[in-house]
Amino acid sequence: MNNTRMRRRNGSPFHHSPEAVTRARENAGLTQKALAEQCGFSFQLLCDIEAGRRNATPERLRAMARVIGCPVADLQPSSGVTPLDDEPPMATERQAS
Repeated sequence: MNNTRMRRRNGSPFHHSPEAVTRARENAGLTQKALAEQCGFSFQLLCDIEAGRRNATPERLRAMARVIGCPVADLQPSSGVTPLDDEPPMATERQAS
């Protein structure tokens, strides 16, 4: 299994808006630790995402939106990146196609 991380080029846009992630988490009444645990990633990663040091992958954005209870679009910047669908297709839907 290849565990190579893809790095964001300096100056390339984030998939998320750090301020929007923080605001949505706080509006949901969640701490950074609680959100990270419920999403299945580390507290440090969530801190880095909210501080704008690391990029949230589309999968992580979907996980955060699901736990927070908001559309993925609420966590993304208004311009500069391709908007993601709110939810990826379910595994059963992909198999049926």
